[in-house]
Amino acid sequence: MGTASSLVSPGEVIEDGYGGEGGEACEIPVEVKPKARLLRSSFRRTPRVIGASFKSTGSVDLEYAAEYERLRKEYEIFRVSKNNEISSMQKKEAKLDEENKRLRAELQALQKTYQKILREKESALEAKYQAMERAATFEHDRDKVKRQFKIFRETKEKEIQDLLRAKRDLEAKLQQLQAQGIQVYDPNDSDSDDNQTTPIPALYKSIWSMCLAAGTQCEYWTGGVLGSEPSMGSMMQLQQTFRGPEFAHSLIDVEGPFANVSRDDWDAAVASLLQVSPHVPQALWSNTVRCYLIFTQETKAELDIFIKKHSPALRKMCEGLGHFYLNVCFPEESAASYAVERKQEIERSSVCVLLLKSTLTSSAVEDCEEAFVKNPDGHPLVLYLRTEEDHKLTGPTRQLLERVNAADKAAKVKVVDHSGSAEDGADLIYAQLEKVIKQELLGLEGADADSKDSGIEEGREEDSGDVLWDLHDEQEQIEFYQQACSSTTSQLGFQKYIDRLNDMIAAPPPTPPLLVSGGPGSGKSLLLSKWIELQQKQSPNTLFLYHFVGRPLSTSSEPVLIIKRLTVKLLQHFWSISGLSMEPSKILEEFPRWLERLSARHQGNIIIIIDSIDQIQQAERHVKWLIDPLPVNVRVVVSVNVETCPQAWRLWPTLHLDPLSPREVRSVVNAECQSMDLKLTKDQEKKLERHCRSASTCNALYVTLLARMITRSANNGFPNTECQCLQCQDTMSLYRLALKMTLNCLNTDRERHIMREILCLVCASHNGVSESEVLDLFPEIELPVLSSMLHRLNRLCIVTLRCGLIRFQHLQAWEAVRLEFLGGGSSSATYREKLIHYFSQQLSQDRVTWRVADELPWLLQQQEDRTKLQLSLLNLFVSQNLYKRGHFSELLAYWQYVGKDKSSMASEYFDSLKHYEKSCESEDSMTKLANLYETLGRFLKDLGLPSQAVAPLQRSLEIRETALDPDHPSVARSLHQLAGVYVQWKKYGNAEQLYKQALEISENAYGAEHASVARELESLAMLYQKQNKYEQAEKLRKRSVKIRQKTARQKGHMYGFTLLRRRALQLEELTLGKDSADCADVTAAKVFLTRSLEMRQRVLGPDHPDCAQSLNNLAALHTERREYETAEDMYERALDIRKKALSPDHPSLAYTLKHLAMLYKRRGKLEKAVPLYELSLEIREKSFGPKHPSVATALVNLAVIYCQLKKHSDALPLYERALKVYEDSLGRSHPRVGETLKNLAVLSYEEGDFEKAAELYKRAMEIKEAEPSLVCGNAPSRHSSSGDTFSLRGPAPLPHAPR
Repeated sequence: MGTASSLVSPGEVIEDGYGGEGGEACEIPVEVKPKARLLRSSFRRTPRVIGASFKSTGSVDLEYAAEYERLRKEYEIFRVSKNNEISSMQKKEAKLDEENKRLRAELQALQKTYQKILREKESALEAKYQAMERAATFEHDRDKVKRQFKIFRETKEKEIQDLLRAKRDLEAKLQQLQAQGIQVYDPNDSDSDDNQTTPIPALYKSIWSMCLAAGTQCEYWTGGVLGSEPSMGSMMQLQQTFRGPEFAHSLIDVEGPFANVSRDDWDAAVASLLQVSPHVPQALWSNTVRCYLIFTQETKAELDIFIKKHSPALRKMCEGLGHFYLNVCFPEESAASYAVERKQEIERSSVCVLLLKSTLTSSAVEDCEEAFVKNPDGHPLVLYLRTEEDHKLTGPTRQLLERVNAADKAAKVKVVDHSGSAEDGADLIYAQLEKVIKQELLGLEGADADSKDSGIEEGREEDSGDVLWDLHDEQEQIEFYQQACSSTTSQLGFQKYIDRLNDMIAAPPPTPPLLVSGGPGSGKSLLLSKWIELQQKQSPNTLFLYHFVGRPLSTSSEPVLIIKRLTVKLLQHFWSISGLSMEPSKILEEFPRWLERLSARHQGNIIIIIDSIDQIQQAERHVKWLIDPLPVNVRVVVSVNVETCPQAWRLWPTLHLDPLSPREVRSVVNAECQSMDLKLTKDQEKKLERHCRSASTCNALYVTLLARMITRSANNGFPNTECQCLQCQDTMSLYRLALKMTLNCLNTDRERHIMREILCLVCASHNGVSESEVLDLFPEIELPVLSSMLHRLNRLCIVTLRCGLIRFQHLQAWEAVRLEFLGGGSSSATYREKLIHYFSQQLSQDRVTWRVADELPWLLQQQEDRTKLQLSLLNLFVSQNLYKRGHFSELLAYWQYVGKDKSSMASEYFDSLKHYEKSCESEDSMTKLANLYETLGRFLKDLGLPSQAVAPLQRSLEIRETALDPDHPSVARSLHQLAGVYVQWKKYGNAEQLYKQALEISENAYGAEHASVARELESLAMLYQKQNKYEQAEKLRKRSVKIRQKTARQKGHMYGFTLLRRRALQLEELTLGKDSADCADVTAAKVFLTRSLEMRQRVLGPDHPDCAQSLNNLAALHTERREYETAEDMYERALDIRKKALSPDHPSLAYTLKHLAMLYKRRGKLEKAVPLYELSLEIREKSFGPKHPSVATALVNLAVIYCQLKKHSDALPLYERALKVYEDSLGRSHPRVGETLKNLAVLSYEEGDFEKAAELYKRAMEIKEAEPSLVCGNAPSRHSSSGDTFSLRGPAPLPHAPR
């Protein structure tokens, strides 16, 4: 056995059983003492005992051996256990490997399934988009069918007129035969024998039946829409209007809430709505809150306190909202001498207040009878009754209150019963009036006075979206139209001109603008107003856009503002006013494009009337779109003075207003005399008739003014006035005499001086002055005197009140004042300085109203004071007011006059804003600062500087989030505007996030059905449409429409009017079970058109042109259903009928040829399509001339066919000719030009001319990028029938409407 050293030899290694992995063997050092040394040391220490040493050594060896055995056994056990563990782990590892392989296989299978589902989804989406494209194509083709139907109708009208003329001639001949005793056939005699007929009566019978049928058609087309080929909807309306017994139980009768409405009631409702303009408060007369105060000496204390203490607050509130405020009261001592003025003021008043204690004067009783008893529902009424114990009501007072109570059946009189002090009573009157003005007059329910700068303006701005709209310009136009319609002169002598206007408007297209000419004062404005009024009643589907131009240099004569207003009015009738540029040059350039696109979506006429267009500055340059071809359903009527009409316009069809005849002169004079209860003698009538015979003395204005001056002088006892009037040989001298007469009628020199000053201020101002401004400028004058002056001047056709401003009624009146009082205009600078001083004082008092913004910069520009003009523009609130009211071009013109470009102007505004920000501490000032930053951002965005617009918009957002709350509605406005900038940059992801935040804030603040929520939904829908997310866009748009339907006002709101128009269109289209007329039931349409064809064949015969029209409509339906063989057969039948019945160059024949050729092309029969396209081109050249856009479209269609047949040499000259026609007729930037350039580029590329192809393609892309997108998709061109032209690059010849 031995020592422990024998267990491990030097250099040996052992396995480490604890490693678990069988690691590297390690050498274990063991310290062992030599045996000899061990024995020697033991001999030294102990006595030597021979037997004991061996025994000790043996025992040690035994101990080591036992220990070794024990360790060995433990090691073996440990090793075996570990080996077992290793084997089990290896089994588990193998099992896990198998499980991993199985899971990997399953994952691969899932991935394959996912890829398959993804491909199926993509194919489904592709199929969906293809279906949407097919639906859009069908809609596009249907619209083209409608347009072509209108052309067919217009050509038929002439044939109908010829038949009617032939009928009249034959009737005259028959009457001659009857007079000679010859028996003739009577078509109404049912007992007549056919054997008795002669050749002439037989011919008469045939023509009589034809004329009866034509008469029915003529009755339908009277007042119908202008346009081209008949649509399915129009034919449905025709059959619906003259429904026979065979349609008594038709399945396509109108259903829904409008089923029981008669056509007359419907037309009357639409016509009445056409006369109401949006957003204009109807409770205000001429944009003024007129508070008529009736008082006695007992309540004069309350009146004085109210006027002194509370009237300024009411005036500030109304002026902050864009209205005037005026207290009207007549002192008791002089009220009797103003009886006429009092009655007129009560009629004009917005609210009447009666301040009563115990007694009443006679004038107060008269006013109470007029305001409270005779017309209690005309305006809000407030009764202030001061009661005291020692003062009881007198008998007359009690009786008056009883009559007031009896007349107030609806309990509308607000009674303020007070027994305290006069000051408390005035406070109560103020509180009641403030509530009435806000809630009943201005419709600001729940708004308090402090919110007028923010919440109220925000709400109004949201109504019109992002387009900036000036209510004052609209109010001025409405009042001008209403005043002209209510004029007595407008009822006389115009019927012959109205008939001629109707005939010229109904002429077949293309028609240039219609010119209404005449001398100054001949009645052009009155004629147009009366004609519009009649047309609105007779043709409810006609959209009228009118503008009456005022005197030169006024706002109404600004060309950019005129075109912008017409564009906004046009867009409002088509559901959206988004996408309109504010830049002046783009407004003028884009108006004809908007007109062309939106007219394609309108089912009736669009008539544009511009009165006194020659008063527009540089009219020929700014309205040059008039000389371009107009869409087929658009007519333009303009009026000019004969002397100032541009030479290029004199070639247009002209309606000249002749001088009044003696009978018409007598009618005008008699009408004026009857209005004054006066009758002229025979001698006076003869004098007037002899006098009004020259060209200058027999126009409408001269005769009206002369009659009023004579009747006025007769009532006032001035016998020499008649002789003086008859000495005036023109309108100008008569006006100057009227001014002198009015001055002589005044009582004092002070009143004469004030009247001269007022007229001079009106003449020197931009747009006139208001009554409240006159009272501020002349504090010594009282309102009764001012009211009497204005009444006299209005009676003599000198001034009028329009939009709350004193203006001249006619240009001759303005010229007469300028010559009589201003020395021909040399003294105008003095009066402009007075107005500048007045408005500058308001500016220094932080009273920036729309009047200050309108007048002060313009006056400074006229005075050529550039320094003060720049200072006024740097008043941020002046610029903000101009911009928010849409006077963008005016603001730019002022800065250009100062000499600043866009960048320097932006830096000036930034510096001014930073300076203003230093003084802002309160929450109200921070809110105003945020509004200013937002306005600046929008202004810079409209200037085309989006990179500079981001900073102010972000600063506005920061201020609102800090000063107000992150969930405040104003924050949503900032997010909305900032998102608009990102849309311009095409950063759609950022814009979408901001729009969604704004939508969430608006929903939390206002609820889910507020107008601001609808605005955000519309913006998101437009954004999704730009990203081709059509399904999401359609959902948002439908939700927005539902909100608009609920929030639209019952009267006057243009969106509500548009809903009514769309509902009328649904009735005409007979669309069942759908929310939109765009999703017509094709099956129902097929049933209807088939029955229509059968009826026409039975009544008119199988070869009648109307049968060809039914065949065309049916063929279009079969084409949509991909039943090409049936469609081809019907088109060929229609072509045969039209070839026999119509002339070879008839437009309807070209229509059938074109669509049959398109069908051949779709089916691959290109050789058969070529001669049809060539014949269609020939017909269009004969019908419209070689330079019409329709001819260019036919050229392009033929060129595409040649390209597909590889006849490139034949296609090239056609493309080049079409390009020249498009450029000459539509302009070099028109989308049609871009499409033609693109086709030419493809042709050049295939011919190998790569440089020319690149140049053409680059130009085409520039035109496409510059084209503004329409809100609901690009509408086809009215001129060019965009669906006819196809691209060369498409694999299929099927036309696609743009998505």
